[in-house]
Amino acid sequence: MLDDFMTRAMLAGVGVAFAAAPLGCFVVWRRMAYFGDATAHAAILGIAFALAFELSIFVGATAVALVMALTVTYLSGRGYAMDTLLGVLAHSALAFGLVAVSFLSGVRIDLMAYLFGDILAVSRTDLVVIWGGAAMVVALILWRWSALLTSTLNEELAYASGLNPKREQLILTVALAITVAVAIKVVGVLLIAAMLIIPAAAARGLARTPEAMAGIAAIIGAISAIAGLQGAYVFDTPAGPSIVCVAAILFTGLNLIGWRNGAGA
Repeated sequence: MLDDFMTRAMLAGVGVAFAAAPLGCFVVWRRMAYFGDATAHAAILGIAFALAFELSIFVGATAVALVMALTVTYLSGRGYAMDTLLGVLAHSALAFGLVAVSFLSGVRIDLMAYLFGDILAVSRTDLVVIWGGAAMVVALILWRWSALLTSTLNEELAYASGLNPKREQLILTVALAITVAVAIKVVGVLLIAAMLIIPAAAARGLARTPEAMAGIAAIIGAISAIAGLQGAYVFDTPAGPSIVCVAAILFTGLNLIGWRNGAGA
């Protein structure tokens, strides 16, 4: 079954959708959309380090994405406006990453594949990395689900319950770095934030509980991956952007249905 490249691509897309869904819900609730973008952009620098030191792309991207996320977490609330801080770090990391890649002599790099993904070239090893990373993220979020929810709703309530919101933020940061690393092959660093935000935002109007929202977001993400790949195959379009386009269409359609039902109520 895994000999077929389309089957491997669909499994990779569904794996990323499952990892991104619960994390994307917290990104939406905490209004961390640009935070995800900044972490993803930093991954290009990690790819350059990984290629320079002959490390795994997953290890390099995870390490730098984690450093970026921790830096943003540390500097936030220390006199810098969050949007300014994220703008400086995100674009600086992307620029340094692209410059570092240009210094790599003797290494052939398909930069477009890292920027926009190359899901059709996913190998069996990539599938192990993607599903292993997705399992780690889902397990981490399930383990801290209640604590993360409480910290997201109200920090004072979290402290009163014996929780440490900063520790929960750190757990979320680690999960985000892992998700960015596993999603690079599927949609690339420039579209990862879309797979985090769009399915979760589309699920928001359909769900009555946080758990339901995460589940619906996973289904929407999986449908986007499968339908996007089919669309790319039929219309000969780029696979990663096609997946994001399907997610955007689902978001628009579900919102239109919601508004119509709301107007008719």
